[in-house]
Amino acid sequence: MITPDLETHLRSVAHEMADAARVEALAYFRMQDTGEQNKAEGGSFDPVTLADQNAEQAMRAILKARRPDDGIIGEEFGVSAGTTGLNWVLDPIDGTRAFICGATSWGVLISVEQGGAPVFGMIDQPYNQERFEGGFGMAEVATRGGPQPLKVRGCADLSAAVLASTFPEVGTDQERAAFDGVKEQAKLTRYGLDCYGYALLAMGQLDLVIEAGLNRYDISAPIAVVEAAGGIVTNWQGDPVSDGGQVIACGDLRVHAQALELLNR
Repeated sequence: MITPDLETHLRSVAHEMADAARVEALAYFRMQDTGEQNKAEGGSFDPVTLADQNAEQAMRAILKARRPDDGIIGEEFGVSAGTTGLNWVLDPIDGTRAFICGATSWGVLISVEQGGAPVFGMIDQPYNQERFEGGFGMAEVATRGGPQPLKVRGCADLSAAVLASTFPEVGTDQERAAFDGVKEQAKLTRYGLDCYGYALLAMGQLDLVIEAGLNRYDISAPIAVVEAAGGIVTNWQGDPVSDGGQVIACGDLRVHAQALELLNR
């Protein structure tokens, strides 16, 4: 059981980790030499930088000191088993492609999972100094101007909705065709927002995010933030999606239902 005192402690640890990851990420952001490497094979491109690696190592060092018995699932350094029933899911830089281009749609993702599902999550954008967090009864974004509550906006029909996605960069041809069926009905579509798309959804700035090919560390924190702000995150069949794969996040159940029907047509 996660008590109120433990909730406060876990949030404190998450903020300390995000602070440390900010330092490591910003040390390489918009620099000519990021130590970029390609993790993919067969001619595809899946970049990793020293910022990714150093940020995750910094977060792991904090967990070793403050929560040594918790498990860790990290993009760059894999899985470390724990004994407490709590797992930290870490993506040190979600949106590495944006990072190496100097764009600001990347972010640091941190979540706490219990029973295989996120109970708290954080999306941190270091350069903009924006930190979105959700869970433990709160949904809030901290900005230069101070904290603000997070709340998704209502949208009665897909024809009035703003859609975000990483397509066509990620996904199969079949998934792209299904996505296009939704895009054709939406008012506006924006591409390549990475984790920032989920943050904007939670802020009430757009209405749905549709993606495919995600990993657990890509979606765990966004699930917590969006759901805390009143939204819904599922797979394309309407089922839980903590493991990743095909993801749809919406601020309004009506748009969620309409988009699901089109995705499965």
